[in-house]
Amino acid sequence: MARFTVQLFGLTIFALALIWVVGTGEAVQNTASAEPVLWADTVHLNVGDKETTQTIEPKKNSRDTFLREVRKLTQTAYNIRNQYMEEVDTEEIIKAGIEGMLSNLDRFSVLMEARSYDNLMESTKGKYEGLGMQIDARDDHIIIVSPIEGTPAYRKGLRAGDVIFKIDDEPTDGMTTTDASQLMRGTAGTSVMLTIKRAGIDDLLEFEVERAVIALKSVNFYGKIPGTEVGYVRLSRFAEETSHELREAITELNAQNIEGLIFDLRSNGGGLLDQAIETGELFLPEGSEIVYTKGKFESSERHYSSARPPIYPDKPLIILVDEGTASASEIVSGAIQDWDRGLIIGNNTYGKGLVQNIFSISNDDSYHLKLTIAKYYVPSGRCIQKPEKQVKRNSAAAAALMEEHEAEESDTLSISDEDIFYTNGGRVVYGGGGIIPDVEVDRELWKPIEINLERKSMFFDFAIQYVAEHPDVKPDMVVTDEVVAQFKKFIKEKEFDYKTSLQVALEKFEEEIESDGSKEQFAGSIEDLETLIENEKANDFNESLDYIKRNIKREIVSSIAGERGVYEEIVLKTDETVLKALNIIKSKDEYSTLLSKGMKKAEL
Repeated sequence: MARFTVQLFGLTIFALALIWVVGTGEAVQNTASAEPVLWADTVHLNVGDKETTQTIEPKKNSRDTFLREVRKLTQTAYNIRNQYMEEVDTEEIIKAGIEGMLSNLDRFSVLMEARSYDNLMESTKGKYEGLGMQIDARDDHIIIVSPIEGTPAYRKGLRAGDVIFKIDDEPTDGMTTTDASQLMRGTAGTSVMLTIKRAGIDDLLEFEVERAVIALKSVNFYGKIPGTEVGYVRLSRFAEETSHELREAITELNAQNIEGLIFDLRSNGGGLLDQAIETGELFLPEGSEIVYTKGKFESSERHYSSARPPIYPDKPLIILVDEGTASASEIVSGAIQDWDRGLIIGNNTYGKGLVQNIFSISNDDSYHLKLTIAKYYVPSGRCIQKPEKQVKRNSAAAAALMEEHEAEESDTLSISDEDIFYTNGGRVVYGGGGIIPDVEVDRELWKPIEINLERKSMFFDFAIQYVAEHPDVKPDMVVTDEVVAQFKKFIKEKEFDYKTSLQVALEKFEEEIESDGSKEQFAGSIEDLETLIENEKANDFNESLDYIKRNIKREIVSSIAGERGVYEEIVLKTDETVLKALNIIKSKDEYSTLLSKGMKKAEL
């Protein structure tokens, strides 16, 4: 019995010693990778540092206090194992104990089993089988940070900010990103049903998405905007080869004598920290600080600076951002803004920047601990991480917060004096989480008909049929009235339908009056409303005609010319944010005025 007590005590100490490890700064080396890794899913850093003997122990967390508290857990585990009325699984008890401790920490500190850890490592290797989107856990639900271009999630019309309420029949209340990823990943060719809540839409949306092999390339497109001397680069993520791909792209554009560059980081959910730093090096002078980290201990404060001369040092630069721009993308955007190297145009970014270390806590690597140790800060001192309404594993409270969240747009911030910072040149910039652009643009709001045309793959299916019937169609095609008529006929044959906001409200009203037995007295009014709904749907198509034409062409061009064709024919010619950035770059006075506005200080 004494031997068992010693063994159980040792097992518990091993499982809990990770707290002591953090307290002494002795991080367990991740044998899978000795390189610093900023994880793409939740902006996590595997520091992989050498051991240090630093010890900082507040009195109430002294070694003696720690060991005394651990004995409580040991004794509890011992009593359960030996006195409980039924057989128990020792591993499950210890696992529950660890998860119980983590429930009092931030939501990103989690216990990972082997599959979750493998998925995390897989995200840096360039491909996996799944849906193709980056997710986050916020306010007790899973939120889509950004769908990856060209993937099933992207083609189905899933959007940054969509809240995943269910994965197949599994509610996401209290679910971690690890759990959600496990449910959504799987063998290519199989499908998963996602139930989505979208801001501005009353009813829940269902998307059946087929899994595929997801290739994680970084630079989706680069080239000169037709008729100009301005280059454009689209970067969708920060993976192992990102800086290499970017360096090649910008070098080639430089050879074409570009006079300005638009760097598109919209819906870029981030990725590897070292790649964010090397990306910053392409634009900033050697020695410029790009980002620093700061946490509880001195060892967590680290400064990362440019280590080589830039290849695009001084010509006009504009970075495009939106609410899906997160983590590594925010590091680059914030550094460029803080050094007054370029302008940021778009919408407020996501606000996601936590440093995490990966600890192996089992001999066979069956369990790893992902523990938050610090936060990211851009050179001016702004913290990237956006404060949030924290409710960890509390579904009832989260439900109320969801309603509150829908009423508060993510790009609305309350600015205090503490949130005011200055760039290198003295321009005022704001903290509070995320990056606020220098020039804001209106956010695109999709109407119900537009959402459902995307969700039900009407554009994609029509394009396949159209290209089959018109094999000689060219990427520069024009969507004529005749093509629109064909599309209208196509969706009618497919029995395309959707619910308007009025229709959703009417259905709720009918449920209420049916339950209280008063439906008959409202029969006439209901018929009038149903007629109004039909008329509303007839008008919706015409009101969304520009959107419909643009997306018919997008899918046809994608079918015949691939992703590059979409950028050349759709993005560079019709994207309003790109065109706004282009006009600012072409107007040297406007660019200079925006970049120098309010300058009054010296160095950061």
